[in-house]
Amino acid sequence: MFTGIIEEKGVINKMQETDEAMILKIQANTVMDGIRLGDSISVNGVCLTVTSFESNHFTVDVMPETMRSTSLRTLTEGAKINLERAMPADGRFGGHFVTGHVDTTGIIKTITPYENAYYINIELPEKIMPYIMLKGSVAVDGISLTVFGADEENKILTISIIPHTWQETILSEKSSGDPVNIEADMLMKYTEKLLNLRQRTFDTITAQTLKDNGFM
Repeated sequence: MFTGIIEEKGVINKMQETDEAMILKIQANTVMDGIRLGDSISVNGVCLTVTSFESNHFTVDVMPETMRSTSLRTLTEGAKINLERAMPADGRFGGHFVTGHVDTTGIIKTITPYENAYYINIELPEKIMPYIMLKGSVAVDGISLTVFGADEENKILTISIIPHTWQETILSEKSSGDPVNIEADMLMKYTEKLLNLRQRTFDTITAQTLKDNGFM
């Protein structure tokens, strides 16, 4: 479990690719503190497992499903990435519940400076729009952000970036046309699941069901 508060920008030192998988060697500093084999680290919003490490880098495997469903497939050696360690049980919760299980990718359409902020419009697949709620939460490349605008007709998510987030994350490296990993708010997804389950339960209740169980 993560919070979406990025701890540092790492660098891809080395990539070993096959047709559908890859191994990443990532240079980092902050997240190396107390690192252990098997630890979970969010890499651009994707929860990956540490398979080896040394003083200033760690290695992770990226499996085929992750390659297909995230923007990690577009990385190159030397690329900067957002990094966050899993949240400790006694840690402060600064963002929102982020699992590191990316739902989809979006495409940056525009980046517009406005006063001390940057407005970023991201085109999303239609399937994810029901989870995007004005003033709700969304993780973009692992960054916990507030939904600034949700245009359902044109399938556009708008986020507003403060100077600190702009400087401390890889959003400042992005351009129009770049893909980003999107994870919708987990609470929204659970709520939908429960409501759908409840509705299906109600749909199966008939007069015969009530009669068979002694209610009629």
